[in-house]
Amino acid sequence: MGKFYDAIPQNLVKWIDAQQMFWVASAPLRGDGHVNVSPKGLRGTFHVEHANRVWYEDFTGSGSETMAHLREPGNGRITIMLCAFDGAPRIMRLWGRGTVYEFGTPEYEALLPLETRRPGSRSAVVIDVHKVGTSCGFAVPLYTFKAHRPMLLDFGAKLEENELKCAAGTEEKAGGVGLKAYWVKENLQSLDGLPAMRAAHLSEVMPRHIPANGEWGKGARAGGVDAGGSEVASVRKNTNEEMVRLVLAFSMGIAVAAVYVKVSGMA
Repeated sequence: MGKFYDAIPQNLVKWIDAQQMFWVASAPLRGDGHVNVSPKGLRGTFHVEHANRVWYEDFTGSGSETMAHLREPGNGRITIMLCAFDGAPRIMRLWGRGTVYEFGTPEYEALLPLETRRPGSRSAVVIDVHKVGTSCGFAVPLYTFKAHRPMLLDFGAKLEENELKCAAGTEEKAGGVGLKAYWVKENLQSLDGLPAMRAAHLSEVMPRHIPANGEWGKGARAGGVDAGGSEVASVRKNTNEEMVRLVLAFSMGIAVAAVYVKVSGMA
């Protein structure tokens, strides 16, 4: 049976911190606009500030739906969902109003100073929670967590490296090369044309982030899994085996067809 609260129960904060991912849902006010649901991962990016406020570090990606919806006049609605994939089943939803603080603003830097900012971080999304709901989660399957992928942080680090080279004049400035150029290309508006990013791409602040610590970068091993080695090798091995099976099945089909034609011709 579902339960509802006006604030996050203290006994569930530890459970929230233990989750490896969460989902963000938002929508424009227009009835025929695109409703957005985005999965979010990476440990340590979701924070419970107090019983009625949470925030998360938002990373550079090819869309900016949440940012646009939260900034639409009269909107700001957002829902966070978390699920238990191991242990006792549970679904939690946090309903609230969100505010976006972009890279380069004082509010962003207060939440994400250099000592904690990860590569590719573009904003901090702060949510004032007015309702909390928990439900059984009996239909949520059990999964064993393997690792967080380092690809998003690697992608952000490369964009930031290019940004610094462009600023230093050591690399020709071209569209899509640096972090801010990518923001201009991908993050200025939503699918419905709502304004999204306003300031980060115009900021004179140069992107800086924490040093690679095994979570990303060359030789990153997330959860003990070499993201560039054994996991990829396993995928390639499975893909090659599947290709062999398909080729064998195709060859057998041709052989059977040939026999059938020969027998039919003799009849």
